[in-house]
Amino acid sequence: MNFKILVFILAGILTVPAFYAQNITDAVRYSQDNIVGSARFRALSGAFGALGGDLSATSLNPAGSAVFNNTFMSVSLTNINVDNDTQFFNGQDSFSNSFTEFTQIGTAFVFYNPNMNSSFEKFTLAITYDKTQDFKDDWASHGVNSNSIDGYFLSNAQGKRLDQISALSNETISQAYSEIGKFYGFGNQQAYLGYESYILQPNNFEDDNTEYTSNIAPGTFNQHYIYSATGYNGKIAINFASQVNDRLYLGLNLNTHFINYDRYTYFEEGNSNYGSVVKQVDFENNLSTIGGGFSFQVGTIYKATDNLRVGLTYNSPTWYTIEEESSQYISTVRSENGRDITQIVDPRIINIHPEYQLKTPGKLSGSLAYIFGGNGLISFDYAYKDYGNSKFKPENDSNFNKQNQIISNELIGASSFAVGGEYRLKQLSFRGGYRFEESPYKNRETIGDLTGYSVGLGYSIGTTKLDVTFDQSQRDSEYQLYNVGLTDTTSLDTKISSLTFSVSFAL
Repeated sequence: MNFKILVFILAGILTVPAFYAQNITDAVRYSQDNIVGSARFRALSGAFGALGGDLSATSLNPAGSAVFNNTFMSVSLTNINVDNDTQFFNGQDSFSNSFTEFTQIGTAFVFYNPNMNSSFEKFTLAITYDKTQDFKDDWASHGVNSNSIDGYFLSNAQGKRLDQISALSNETISQAYSEIGKFYGFGNQQAYLGYESYILQPNNFEDDNTEYTSNIAPGTFNQHYIYSATGYNGKIAINFASQVNDRLYLGLNLNTHFINYDRYTYFEEGNSNYGSVVKQVDFENNLSTIGGGFSFQVGTIYKATDNLRVGLTYNSPTWYTIEEESSQYISTVRSENGRDITQIVDPRIINIHPEYQLKTPGKLSGSLAYIFGGNGLISFDYAYKDYGNSKFKPENDSNFNKQNQIISNELIGASSFAVGGEYRLKQLSFRGGYRFEESPYKNRETIGDLTGYSVGLGYSIGTTKLDVTFDQSQRDSEYQLYNVGLTDTTSLDTKISSLTFSVSFAL
């Protein structure tokens, strides 16, 4: 065994592979998108599928860029405010944080066909960037619970041999944590943290022992949970579109997606239960995720009359390749011989988890718009996405097969719709919109339906347009603390308010 430790150290103790538990929450996080982009697009709550003439609309329906008559550019800056009201048993908290960032930038180049006899009147090449989802979020919750964190470690330990969740003789915490993760996986690592911090008590200390009890006595527990995340989903689209005769617009997007997500969670528990050896637990987890993916979109806009437009778009699934790193820390305070002893288990190890693939569901969208000449417009969009079609890969992995079955059983097809309108008065444009999105879960308490509204104002100075929009959305959800053992949830009432400024101009 000493030789194996030496080989491991030479291989690099700070970066070791381990099996990590990807789950349904990850699938939903990377499958959802939001109404983001230019101020005009957001002002109509994204109801732009049959309109075009906006670079964020091009990201929604690729045929939209063919509506441009001249080369067009735009850039958008958004201030976002996230308000969270949390409830965890008897505890209630409120948190608010705000940040400013670029959410959209792009250019569309318009080329007219010199062949006057061709049905294809013009062609458009566009390059756009849109932030499709923002993960920045900070909140905390506290309350008194009858369930303890010991359930998490017991669930990961039961049935596992003691010699597979404990250190070898003369092995450091870092070495043991790394080796256990490398050879036995993430669950064994969690059991090791519980054992090394004295939360777990084996029935006997033989290597083949597989049963464990808790050194935390039943009763009530004061618990505090902190969640902090940063990151985003982004999409760069290469767009090709064409106007056919006077009525038909066709378009194709080839999309490159990227994920950047970092999450920090901190759990604190204290108790004064009679017979409890461990009185306090502090448990910290860090996760860093990066990924890239590809998707495509095909779309069309048809002018049924001079005023009525119809749009149809197919969004393919997004095929992601994702990499993750994690680190952990735990400390406990236990009573022993009439005195308190602090036990710190800080491996100082970054777990590099095996690369995996995620296929998110495709989406089908239909749109209607009516143009009131130069006075304004009204538009309606409907979309359907079956979240149950999300899949982790490789599918021959038993853990992914289990999660894919859970996804199929618990996630459903979700509809969304948006309606928006614009009224023009000389150089001014007044805008508003409303949107609704169904929960992707069969159990709508897990994530509730989303509702949102928007109001905006635009001002034209020649070929330059200045736009500003305020939009707000609200959604309730239940956040599960851990995937096993301590599966209690914090209730979240999340309200996101945004103020977007855009400048655009035709060349």
